[in-house]
Amino acid sequence: MTTRMETVTVSDGTFDLTVWLPEAPAPRPGILLVQEIFGVGPYVKAVAEDLAALGYVVAAPDLFWRQHRNWAAGHDDAGLQASMALVGQYDFPRGVVDCQASLDVLRGLPEVAGQPVGALGFCFGGSMTFFLGAQGNPDAVVSFYGSVVPDNAALLDKISVPTLMHFGGDDPYIARADIAKVEAAAEGKPHVELHVQEDAGHAFHNRMAPAFHHPEAAARAWRLTEEFLGRVLPV
Repeated sequence: MTTRMETVTVSDGTFDLTVWLPEAPAPRPGILLVQEIFGVGPYVKAVAEDLAALGYVVAAPDLFWRQHRNWAAGHDDAGLQASMALVGQYDFPRGVVDCQASLDVLRGLPEVAGQPVGALGFCFGGSMTFFLGAQGNPDAVVSFYGSVVPDNAALLDKISVPTLMHFGGDDPYIARADIAKVEAAAEGKPHVELHVQEDAGHAFHNRMAPAFHHPEAAARAWRLTEEFLGRVLPV
């Protein structure tokens, strides 16, 4: 696969959008890959390569550009604390606008050209893709353990596209009782699929963060994700 950089323009500036192109004939469906709090670093790039290997055109926006361009923190205590400080100052409404603008750029790439475009995010990105599904126009949404999703579960009423949500049942940042709120809000919505890996905590998919990674839960959730994408964004 190959990569290149695109530029996204919004009302108050521009920011980078890294694009991964699969080794497959164009056009292909696209996936907007939304970063965790650690930025567009090695983990997000590895996931982008996984998705591109499935045949998707993948694009990851630099969402912390207003605070620190091209943020990529280490998966250690120092990186966690610095990243949490950035999230604490983050303007989520502006972030949703940034995500939609990035989605528009991805959708307009010649390698996508009329194909559907979904959004997939982890942690912070899981919250952003959830908001984007309610306020923007992705063709599908995948949200991994978005911490603000439970308090905004009512927004599921505004999401009409196929949606897949993952949580860890032993997540210290998202109480199991709060996940139950999302489960209740998803009831009766056939386009919404929710899976809880009861034995896993937060960020269980992140294979580059030993303190969080749960290999078995990660494999189960990724298999479900591949199956979901294969149904709703077939390549």
